[in-house]
Amino acid sequence: MKIVARNKKARHEYEILETFEAGIVLTGSEVKGLRAGRVNLNDAYCRFIKGELWLLNAHIGHLETANRHFSRDERAPRKLLLHKKELHKLYGKVSREGMTIVPLMLYFNERNRAKLSIALAKGKKLHNKRETLKRRTLEREAAQEMKRRGR
Repeated sequence: MKIVARNKKARHEYEILETFEAGIVLTGSEVKGLRAGRVNLNDAYCRFIKGELWLLNAHIGHLETANRHFSRDERAPRKLLLHKKELHKLYGKVSREGMTIVPLMLYFNERNRAKLSIALAKGKKLHNKRETLKRRTLEREAAQEMKRRGR
């Protein structure tokens, strides 16, 4: 699995409840851009439009060698491919329980297909973010102390 891009803000801003693997509809020049690493998922989000799940505001650049005439807008909406059961489950959670769907990372799987890891998430409050940072700092300090004493 070759990871192309990660959304680092997602784990800080949201509490991840469940993850899914989704296919993504791309053109040839966009796949070339992915392989070159010209992707940014920081401001991206997912939304249901007419019963289909779409990735919005993700920046996928194209190469200079690709023909500009056939290239799409770099921030164009891209359709996500999931099984019907997964779509119904996500739609129910988002509409009834007020959760959101955030992209976590974009990667090529072992069959060399572009996949997007998405998560069903709940927004964190400010005090939860501080608590998470505190816990991580304490864990890091404890690990350093154990490493230092182990020598």
